[in-house]
Amino acid sequence: MRALIALGGNAMTAPDGSARPEDQRAAITAAMEAVADVVAAGSQVVLTHGNGPQVGNLLVKNEIAASIVPPVPLDWCGAQTQGTIAMLILDALEPALARRGLAPRVAAVVSRTLVAAGDRHFAEPSKPIGRYLPAAEAAVMIEHGQQWQDRGERGWRRVVASPEPLESLDACAAAVLLDAGYVVTCSGGGGVPVVRDGDGTLLSVEAVIDKDLTAAVLARQLGADVMVIATDVDAAVVGFGTPQARPLGAITVDKLRALAAEGHFAGGSMGPKVEAACRFAETGGRSVITSLHRIGEALRGTAGTIVTS
Repeated sequence: MRALIALGGNAMTAPDGSARPEDQRAAITAAMEAVADVVAAGSQVVLTHGNGPQVGNLLVKNEIAASIVPPVPLDWCGAQTQGTIAMLILDALEPALARRGLAPRVAAVVSRTLVAAGDRHFAEPSKPIGRYLPAAEAAVMIEHGQQWQDRGERGWRRVVASPEPLESLDACAAAVLLDAGYVVTCSGGGGVPVVRDGDGTLLSVEAVIDKDLTAAVLARQLGADVMVIATDVDAAVVGFGTPQARPLGAITVDKLRALAAEGHFAGGSMGPKVEAACRFAETGGRSVITSLHRIGEALRGTAGTIVTS
């Protein structure tokens, strides 16, 4: 079985969301124990991951130093966090595999994701990122060419485009490594967004791609049998936060999309995961939304929200 596992932010930070270096190392070390169990059970595994807290930390550094050095572009932040998180994954997964008697063959690919230059989201950036700032501090960043919006009493916040992922440009490299027996990390944080210029040149752009939507694209390109979106709940839930709340088990794409249309899944949290699960299932694969500690059960089809066409 070839499985793509998309690790959510809970696998990268402490339970309270803290993203200090020691928090990230501890969280990733724990997450890799679950991944190592999946590999030991005989599956080929490709990993992808979120990077919101890590990019957020870099943005704060940008803001503090903006009057001294130019801010690092957002696409650079994405590439940097891919490398940092991949290093932590390699450091944690290799010994976890060795403890299970497996040859620790682990690799990471700093990856780009193709988006359309004419994607409508570039015309009206609306994805909020980073922290709120007072008007005077936001003005410094605006002078550097960034877009910020006045959000009232909370202050100003940066907004960027969140275009649709079209293709993982480095999936071929990941496929070669998978075929050679490696566990591969690819397309972290949704991948570094790039557009194709009129002459075919690839140019990275400042944007944020939803990592779960990219995961669905990558899973399709790699011919994965199953895509597991690992989050902080055991399953997608309808009526979340109400007395009528109930977890979803096996469900078809059509039924899950109908529930999404009724507004059951929040746009900033479960919504993109549901959409990604539907997209991959529509290509003939099996999608599962579940918690990190139930990944093994999810691959066996006994846990989580299991989405099929």
